[in-house]
Amino acid sequence: MKPDGSESSAALNIARVCIDSPLTHLDRLFDYQIPDEFGDQVVVGCRVRVRFAGRLLDGYVLDTIATSEHSGRLARLIRVISAEPVLSPAVARLTRAVADRYAGTLSDVLRLAIPPRRARPEKLPVGEPATVSGRPDTQVWERYPHGSTYLDALADGRPARAVWTLRPGEDWPARLAEAAATAAAGGRGALVVLPDVRDVERLDAALTAHLGADDGRYVVLTADLRPDERYRRFLAVRRGSVRIVIGTRAAAFAPVADLGLVAIWDDGDDLHAEPRAPYPHVREVLLLRSHLENCAALVAGWSRSTEAAVLIESGWAHEIAAPRDEVRRAAPRIQASGDDVEQSRDPAARSARLPSLALRVAREALASGAPVLVQVPRRGYVPSLACDRCRTSARCRSCAGPLGQASAGSAAASCRWCARPAAAWECPVCGARRLRAAVSGAGRTSEELGRAFPGVSIRNSGQTAASGVLCSIEDGPALVVATPGAEPVARSGYGAALLLDSWALLGRADLRAGEETMRRWLGAASLVRSASAGGQVIVMADSGHPVVQALIRWDPAGLAARELGERRELGFPPALRLATMTASAQACEQLLASLVLPSSAEVLGPVPLTDERPGYHGGAACAEGERPVELMVRYLLRTPRADGAGLAKALHAGQALRSAAKATEHVRVQLDPLDVG
Repeated sequence: MKPDGSESSAALNIARVCIDSPLTHLDRLFDYQIPDEFGDQVVVGCRVRVRFAGRLLDGYVLDTIATSEHSGRLARLIRVISAEPVLSPAVARLTRAVADRYAGTLSDVLRLAIPPRRARPEKLPVGEPATVSGRPDTQVWERYPHGSTYLDALADGRPARAVWTLRPGEDWPARLAEAAATAAAGGRGALVVLPDVRDVERLDAALTAHLGADDGRYVVLTADLRPDERYRRFLAVRRGSVRIVIGTRAAAFAPVADLGLVAIWDDGDDLHAEPRAPYPHVREVLLLRSHLENCAALVAGWSRSTEAAVLIESGWAHEIAAPRDEVRRAAPRIQASGDDVEQSRDPAARSARLPSLALRVAREALASGAPVLVQVPRRGYVPSLACDRCRTSARCRSCAGPLGQASAGSAAASCRWCARPAAAWECPVCGARRLRAAVSGAGRTSEELGRAFPGVSIRNSGQTAASGVLCSIEDGPALVVATPGAEPVARSGYGAALLLDSWALLGRADLRAGEETMRRWLGAASLVRSASAGGQVIVMADSGHPVVQALIRWDPAGLAARELGERRELGFPPALRLATMTASAQACEQLLASLVLPSSAEVLGPVPLTDERPGYHGGAACAEGERPVELMVRYLLRTPRADGAGLAKALHAGQALRSAAKATEHVRVQLDPLDVG
């Protein structure tokens, strides 16, 4: 016993270990005896190897204690993989909270939070903590009511929380860099998470401009880093050498010491949703972190998600937005091709893919020497084909996958799932053999624009484009065809933007269709010059649609409030907590029967899955000699937000029962999914 009454380190000879196992019934800590030869190597947060059920498994030490509640003999730790305490107490609490919120296991969340070990970086010396001296100039924030007040709170280390909707044309990387530098100048840490590497690169450049080229003041954590480099940067953060971290999804768990700010850019982007179990969303991880570590939070973007609207409505966060006159002054002129005035001028404007208004605006912008952005919702050439006579969607006879055409030189259509050619295709409805384009992709759009604007340079930006995703383009007359999210930044802004095929976005059978369309349109419109500088945006849509009206007014807050009201009436997230269960009908029914749900819970379904994904198509045909794919179904479970924790606990307990019983089929459980249709 120490003089202060605490246990000595020698007396704490039992380690509480979280083993690396996906089995839900093993989601708890196990006690192991610490052998004397390991001495001081076993510390809280280090990696160890243990024997469990005859197998050697890795694990993390979450605590050391003197006595165990286990009455039998304790097994001994087999090996200390590394004495480096990679799991900080704050991140350990966070990962447990995330696992509980999403009905997952702690080991699954730890796999997302901590990168694989590399021995070489652990041998590097511990660097001195980097300091950021002097608060940056944040005068631009004064154009937002409460903007300067929020930064003052950051500088003082107060846990201010805000939803920030940017004015058109704002230099968002510079503003986020100022917020992070303000927190660091006050002696606290800052963490900013962005959807993709292009956004990270822009913030990286802004931080370099504010803090200098010395990367010791901040680090970038992304999934595409080399394993050694990623682990080196992770250790620099864990050891307290770096105060500012920026990065993509996995950076949300970065072990930043004395955290003062967590921020997320464009929280509505689906790249923030983790595709691996338990499928946490970065926004929710950061909000949990803000609560657990009592730090400031900032949800920023051009648009506003319904989840962000809930934060403002509940009073958990305050709103930061520019006044309406400031928004009007900075926004481009936005018109819909389907308004009454254009209908009187051009009767074909409603049905034409490129009506005369769009062509006229594009020519004016090109004549002024400015580039024109053309946003196309679909990539590829002709991603979807239909019968030329009756317009029935064309499907593969082997797997029922959609037929498409990869390029202009393709001899015949082929299946997008199994790649089988469809040279002898025949419509099952009317018997016709000719196909027509049901949807035009970015490649086909470039060809059409090339014919409409001969002699004009055409640039393509997207995952399937020959040049890939472009980060930026130079000034000068050019047509830039891009898919949503792949729009390059023009140095002086675009002269105009054409938003094509609005029906492909607004007509999706998806709960978030309107919200996602607004986010994508505002992302493109924000790259266009202000109306006073000649900037124009033409959206090919009916001007009476609520989303189009919100775009014309540049009113994402109003649209988010409207969407939230409709979700509340329908009983969908974020007004309620919702979970999905996906598997065969038998497996789902077995799990449902074992659940002890809150009394307020409601079960909806089952619904057969008909996603355009191999293995999920409920009506998929099979080739001769193949076994039919078992029909997959989906159940929905929903409760009021107050009972959300109870719903997650019940699902975790049900999965644990199936795991302990060694059920052969896995049921995918996902809370608050993005793809509720």
